Amino acid sequence: MTLGLQRLASGARRASEVLLDALLPPRCLACDADVTGQGTLCATCFATLLPVTLPFCERCGVPFAHTGQAQAGTLLCTTCESGTRVFRTARAAFRYDEGAKRLILPFKHGDRTDLARPLARQMARAGVALLDRAEIIVPVPAHWRRLIGRRYDQAALLARALGAITGRRVVLDLLCRRRATPPLGDRRAMERALTVAEAFALSRRGALALPGRQILLVDDVMTSGATVNACAAALLAGGAAAVDVLAVARVPDPRQGAA
Repeated sequence: MTLGLQRLASGARRASEVLLDALLPPRCLACDADVTGQGTLCATCFATLLPVTLPFCERCGVPFAHTGQAQAGTLLCTTCESGTRVFRTARAAFRYDEGAKRLILPFKHGDRTDLARPLARQMARAGVALLDRAEIIVPVPAHWRRLIGRRYDQAALLARALGAITGRRVVLDLLCRRRATPPLGDRRAMERALTVAEAFALSRRGALALPGRQILLVDDVMTSGATVNACAAALLAGGAAAVDVLAVARVPDPRQGAA
């Protein structure tokens, strides 16, 4: 694209933004207060979001209150030290607390699909290293029965938005959930793992697209990691070279104490 065309395109985008702001004044994504730009948060709501920052498990990204909570001689949590994770690395943008819930719950259950791109921008910030090596972005699939009730797949929306932001290839139907699983809720980590074991499989398209690829698996909230681990197991069994995980938010491990 020539410099003249770039300037023209930039001017057109700016004009459309000005028109949109005039027709629909920018509002905070969480509380509807006035803000300076579309798709942003007010200062008060932004301050309630807690990014996942060091120290955290270098494998699964679970926050630590301090480095002493890591296993001796490592920066791994208890579960990762046990060697039961099959994904390579997991990261999340925010801790899953009341601030994050004000964005994630409306997105997940309240038809706020407009939140997908703002949330994906924060995921891209937190997962730079993972996105750099990703060849295909894949969402954690929802079961068809759940899609009937919800009408959309929030993980698929996040994956598509991440692909648009980063230019990475997105394959929405590479994985399928071959059986419905009950809400994991307050189940213990072992119960979660047993509930989702072998619940995921490659689609026909996935069997062709997957072999030898570096996969980035996308979900909204990572709790114990059982669901993404089961997805990663299916991907690796199908020939993926490696699987990383990127989520909007990470639930701190209650065994780690306040974090």
